[in-house]
Amino acid sequence: MDDAHFATDIGRHIWETKYRFDRGDGRAERSVAESWRRLADALAAVELRDAETWARRFHGALEGFRFLPGGRIMAGAGTGRRVTLFNCFVMGVIEDSMPSIFENLKEAAMTMQQGGGIGYDFSTLRPAGSVARHSGTIASGPVSFMRIWDTMCATILSTGARRGAMMATLRCDHPDIERFIEAKGESSELRRFNVSVQVTDEFMAAVSEGGSWPLVFPADQLGEGDGETLMRHWPGRTGPVPCRVLRRVDARTLWQRIMRATYDYAEPGVLFVDRVNATNNLWYDEHITATNPCGEIPLPPYGACDLGSLNLARFVQQPFGTRAELDWPALERTARTAVRMLDNVIDASEFPLAAHADRARGTRRIGLGITGLGDALIMLGQHYGTQAARETAERIMAFVCHTAYRTSVDLAREKGPFPLFDRDAHLQGAFIRTLPEDIRAGIERHGIRNSHLIAIAPTGTISLLADNVSSGVEPVFDLHAERRVLNADGSRSTYALTDYAYRLWLEDNGEDAALPDYFVTALELEPRRHLLMEATLQPYVDNAISKTINVPADYDFEDFRALYAEAYRLGLKGCTTFRQNAVTGSVLTPLGGARPAEAPIHCCTPEREAD
Repeated sequence: MDDAHFATDIGRHIWETKYRFDRGDGRAERSVAESWRRLADALAAVELRDAETWARRFHGALEGFRFLPGGRIMAGAGTGRRVTLFNCFVMGVIEDSMPSIFENLKEAAMTMQQGGGIGYDFSTLRPAGSVARHSGTIASGPVSFMRIWDTMCATILSTGARRGAMMATLRCDHPDIERFIEAKGESSELRRFNVSVQVTDEFMAAVSEGGSWPLVFPADQLGEGDGETLMRHWPGRTGPVPCRVLRRVDARTLWQRIMRATYDYAEPGVLFVDRVNATNNLWYDEHITATNPCGEIPLPPYGACDLGSLNLARFVQQPFGTRAELDWPALERTARTAVRMLDNVIDASEFPLAAHADRARGTRRIGLGITGLGDALIMLGQHYGTQAARETAERIMAFVCHTAYRTSVDLAREKGPFPLFDRDAHLQGAFIRTLPEDIRAGIERHGIRNSHLIAIAPTGTISLLADNVSSGVEPVFDLHAERRVLNADGSRSTYALTDYAYRLWLEDNGEDAALPDYFVTALELEPRRHLLMEATLQPYVDNAISKTINVPADYDFEDFRALYAEAYRLGLKGCTTFRQNAVTGSVLTPLGGARPAEAPIHCCTPEREAD
């Protein structure tokens, strides 16, 4: 099929296999422009006034891949199918009982069947070998039940061009934390899960000071026994509860095990959970212990979020020259339109569960982000690893954040604030207090339409759709690469990729021209430069950032550990690294590079992103 909107074969393939609407009666969409029209009309239909005007504006934002809604929105809006338009969910609290465990498994299956990625906190399940107080049964532990979820995910989404995505978290003081840390050491184990440890400030202090670390569980769920108890906040409980200390470990040794596991096979990630809650705009209404599958949306039980990204590469004017500049007015217009579109998704969407609908409509949480940052910096003549590039990225992120917040205040004045809005409490939020005075005054006067507004997703698939722009806030992976993708029948195809900015350079300069040094790729950057970029943007992101710190295979382990310590010191909400090896595998390979034999697909690859 010939579609002039695509300059790459892989962009056309992604549209045809994931986002093109086929009614099943021979009337399939003939171009991505028809998909844009379907999407714009569907999201404008919830407007009470001027729906046609908004449809035109929405279509204008989509044209040229300037705004890239999340994949569930692209695939489902306007189709009439009973599917969710939300990419991400965190599920309910799993009570430590068989009825609750399998009710949660059913809810997960229903959510994934509609296309949503899910996150779970498994900390509520008793540690392996413990005896239940009332039934006397012996627990098999959280990791054993995660295997059931993993099998369900494989079964529900066993065919087609999408794969399931799940996140599992566990508290750093749960007695099964070592089993959890090492759960993915085998290449065949829990492949449909990402896993992250909930790391607390208290634990990081124990690591710094060299103290012992208590592993605990609520005493009222354990069999009779004596021993030390500590008061702890526990998921699913109101207020602190007495927790029995089952054993103690050396904090530094436990941290070393986390670091060694993620060095060896890229997991677990680390979620700085106290920081997540301390900076949550809804600190007065919810407590967060889990995230969506790629980590950019920390969510409470039954929380949901719809995502979309501004494609920065499409806003660069006169690229590569001394007059290269971002089109700031166009970026502002598109950001304002994108916020309204994502807010309308909440009203246009179906939901897998009533609890999801209640939370989404109560908070009206959205996640507007950016993609193509790496390409945009190249087109502006800036090296990703430099202070100048970070300053540019910071200016962009602050501009997007503040534009989004001003738009949400305007929407609250027009349509009303989100139902769970508490004016006095909201204005006391740590993130809200960092906003410019005019935004805070607007919130005080009119309220705000959305509890959260900014999230930076990995955008692997939708960036391919947009002719292979660099994904999210990542640098360019490689100027030339090969990419394995799923076909609609579940088979795989391999595409040769050329980076978007590099392709434009070649068109203007030819292959013989010397390449400027700002054409830098992910593995050419020292890992700390990745970290510094993420830390630069974090102050302008009220949800979180999905960022992979690429680490060379021969990177020193002590330097690797230092990355995580610095991530904590710099105020990040989490940290994820990727050091390719036989366990992790890869779907992106430098053109002509060797692919690990029989390498499985790692769960963090773009095929399993919830985009």
